[in-house]
Amino acid sequence: MGHGIPDNMNWAGLLQKLLIMLHTKQIICGSIHFSIKEELEPHTLVGSLNKHFAPPYQLLTEEYLWMNKSTGNFYITEKKMDREHLCSEETKDDECIILQSVIVGPSRELEQFSVIIEDINDNAPYFENSKICLDISEDVPAGTSLMLDDQARDRDSGPNGQLKYELKGSGGVFSLKVEEEGPLIKLIVQKALDRETQDLYQMQLVATDCGVQPLSVSVPIFVTVTDVNDNCPSFSSNSPLSATISGDSKKDTVVTQVVAADPDLGPNAAIVYSLSPKVSERAKKLLILSSHSGHIRLTQDLEIDSSEELVLKVLASGLHCPPAETQVTVSLLPKATQGLTIKIGFIAKHYNQTVVIPESQPPTPLAVLELEGDSSFKDSSLAIEGDVPFFLSPQSGKYLLSTSKPLDYEMKSEYHISVVVKGSSSERSVIAPPQREIRVMVEDVNDNAPHFSQTDYQLEVEENNEPALILLQVSATDADSGLNGRVTYRLDKHTSAIFKVDSVTGQLSALVPLDREQKSVHKLTVFARDSGVPPLESQASVIIRVLDRNDNAPAFSTPHFIFFIPENAPPFAQVGLIEVEDPDEGENGKIELQIVQGNTSFVVDSIQRMLHTTTNLDREMTDRHELYLAVSDNGRPVALTSSARVTIFIEDINDNNPKVILPSSNYSCLVVSPGTPVGTNVTKVYAIDEDSGVNSEITYSVVAPKSVWQNTPFQVDSKSGNITLRQELLQENMGMHNLFIVVRDNGKPTPLYTTVWINLLVNKSTDQCHLDRAPTWTGRSDWVESASMSPICEVETARSVQAIYFYLVLCMAVVIIVLFFTTVCLYLKHREYPPKKNMGHTEENEIPLQIKDKYYSDE
Repeated sequence: MGHGIPDNMNWAGLLQKLLIMLHTKQIICGSIHFSIKEELEPHTLVGSLNKHFAPPYQLLTEEYLWMNKSTGNFYITEKKMDREHLCSEETKDDECIILQSVIVGPSRELEQFSVIIEDINDNAPYFENSKICLDISEDVPAGTSLMLDDQARDRDSGPNGQLKYELKGSGGVFSLKVEEEGPLIKLIVQKALDRETQDLYQMQLVATDCGVQPLSVSVPIFVTVTDVNDNCPSFSSNSPLSATISGDSKKDTVVTQVVAADPDLGPNAAIVYSLSPKVSERAKKLLILSSHSGHIRLTQDLEIDSSEELVLKVLASGLHCPPAETQVTVSLLPKATQGLTIKIGFIAKHYNQTVVIPESQPPTPLAVLELEGDSSFKDSSLAIEGDVPFFLSPQSGKYLLSTSKPLDYEMKSEYHISVVVKGSSSERSVIAPPQREIRVMVEDVNDNAPHFSQTDYQLEVEENNEPALILLQVSATDADSGLNGRVTYRLDKHTSAIFKVDSVTGQLSALVPLDREQKSVHKLTVFARDSGVPPLESQASVIIRVLDRNDNAPAFSTPHFIFFIPENAPPFAQVGLIEVEDPDEGENGKIELQIVQGNTSFVVDSIQRMLHTTTNLDREMTDRHELYLAVSDNGRPVALTSSARVTIFIEDINDNNPKVILPSSNYSCLVVSPGTPVGTNVTKVYAIDEDSGVNSEITYSVVAPKSVWQNTPFQVDSKSGNITLRQELLQENMGMHNLFIVVRDNGKPTPLYTTVWINLLVNKSTDQCHLDRAPTWTGRSDWVESASMSPICEVETARSVQAIYFYLVLCMAVVIIVLFFTTVCLYLKHREYPPKKNMGHTEENEIPLQIKDKYYSDE
């Protein structure tokens, strides 16, 4: 029963506590903290953040606290705070701290504050066992101390968890001593003990905490005083001093029985009877003394014609004791003076004048008894003395001795039936009436099944136990004797092979370490069988609850989580569920998630195990984020951890218009030589889109009616944006060409677009051109939004619309006159040397925009 702790364990424990204290102080000093008493009622105001941060406020987890978003005040939720539940028992002497995460301020910053749970005296002390049983020898001196291993526990901390002890009901025989180191509780013997006076003491051990309103618990202490051999045998007062026997008595007839007693127990109370060496040879020849029972019997049949007295000195000896002595006088009556004799004829099984009958038999005849003597005793009868389960029934002048009820070996295994003569009419008789003693031995049969001291056993054992660990010892007794009472144990044949019970001792053991995660409760059936024929059997149930140990680290469902979230997701949107499990239970299986590496755009909720955003996302800035998560349990003494990688892909939405790189502005102008070959890449429209996928696929188109665009010498490739010369440049193509280009992406559900002007001047001069002002779009906006459906592309110039139509009609009239009044040759000649009249009409062509020698654009 050792209570010492090795020095290295002391140092290790102190170091562990020191590290915990330093960690706790670091948390407290590095953040805002509030102290809250446990078990406060719901909706109780316990603190506010309005002095530390600007509104608004949002508490990420509201399991125990909820916060007013405007004022920053936080209150107790419907779920009360229980310090003993939130913090493990190993840290009850340290501060119980819960970290809370909150998003504060207009910038939505993530902050933390600490909540220190203060203890109240809400837990009474308790003893792990319902009673304390001790054994102590009666010869221990006063001042002897007994160590009490069963100390009380209290889940509270501080003074509420400090205990003081008191002993009640000891009657001054015992006192209590509590040593602070440990602490150690000792029961001190104050007075000498005497088992023969009192063998059991019952008292109460009371444990009381030091709270303002103290709570207490008591457990009964049973002290059993064990026996030592401090008493010697002595003859009792009812031990006979004389006896009388007939002169014709038979061998083995019981003459009398001496009785001595020893107040000790067990072997200390064993008594051995013997005759003193001073007993006469005549007495030794006729009488024999049983060393164990004290019965004095005849060694032979008597044939005595004269009276005789034998004096026996009987000794009663005990272990390490001087013998006690008594004297018994046996009177032998002469045969001639006997009036009647009792003759016995045995019916049942017998040997040496002893009847043997199995127990549990129905009323059974044992013997026939008959009175023999002269006619003067014809009115006499036989009777049984004492209250015994036997009776005599007269039958034709004889008596039938039978059992009156079934006999039970377990209640009594041997009977002595004393048969006497009653109602003798002889007035001349001067001797006592004759009597005979019949010995009946009850033979044991297997009529009792083994009996368990308790039929239901329940125990708790921690998992990962040592192999062959003894769990408990079952015990069954059998009231039968011999092989009928010999008990062996076995387990049910369907019991797992990991358990074994010793067939002799009943010790139940676990052969291999138990694993709570595989099976938390084992239900066994233990059988106790005797060795009788046929054997009898009984059973008891054993329920083993396997207690959890922190032997499993939390495990992520995958080492690499991949999530997708659109970039327009709002702050605090759900990104994905972090699947993590810990097969342990209680605090060992309670996990906490945190981001150990990565940016602050995300936060993980340990309660719901959900990953959330904290800010707006922009795929164009960062298209994916890499995080590393760590999960730890609350197991003791060491928390177990695991980690996982998280990749978050930001899905693109069409939130960026195409951006035109070339041309650099709408003022840009390019001179195209009239001799440029067909198919030449004149210029290029180049645009980019910061979106991705179809949202970044760009097409180029010109806003113009189909009939007009088909006569245009330039064409735009919808994919590359290349502007090429598709037909030979003619005289009428000379001048400025303003192409209104729509650059559109293929985004869904609505494409985005940008417009740009391509200004091409067809001119023989190679001088650089420059626009004083950019062209202006005057059409409807829906034409630009859907270029393929635009009816026309128009640009407002310095002339009015009426002037445009006038020149158009004039030009057509000139052409008709030329076709009818000139010949082919003249036509060819005129085509080589154009008339001056026609030169005045080359200011217009049938392209989307007006062509002039000089270009002016109005707003």
